[in-house]
Amino acid sequence: MKRDDLKGLKLSNPVHLAAVGFGSGLANKAPGTFGTVAAIPFYYLMSFLPLEMYVAVLVVSSLLGFWICHVTSRDLGVHDHKAIVWDEFVGYWITMVMVPFNIQWAVVGFILFRFFDILKPYPISWLDKKVHGGLGIMIDDIVAGVFAAIVLQLLIHFYG
Repeated sequence: MKRDDLKGLKLSNPVHLAAVGFGSGLANKAPGTFGTVAAIPFYYLMSFLPLEMYVAVLVVSSLLGFWICHVTSRDLGVHDHKAIVWDEFVGYWITMVMVPFNIQWAVVGFILFRFFDILKPYPISWLDKKVHGGLGIMIDDIVAGVFAAIVLQLLIHFYG
């Protein structure tokens, strides 16, 4: 990743720090993958919450994410900069909703989320291209998380 792309980034700013996944999005290669890996320990902690609280954390994280991603993108001067990985955090947490922590399912969820996030089947690709701002940064990962969650729930139902 080019360091001149990050000249507006201030890790002392909590909004920027969250947007880059507490530093995980600063990886030179595959920052989205590193961001998703960084989301796993948070999922582990969230897995102890009752479902209602887990969903509340998802809603708040998503709503804050629209703003966090918008502000950081604006400050960097680049729409959906690769270093912004808060959307991967939320997308992975959506994938793992209603999944009690288990390393096997955490890895399968990781693979499924990355699959949908990278390949972007319709309507994910359409959303990625047509929706802008903080919502645009977040929405494709939210939908990728929903798709991955559906597949993961089916796998758990039939093989869990």
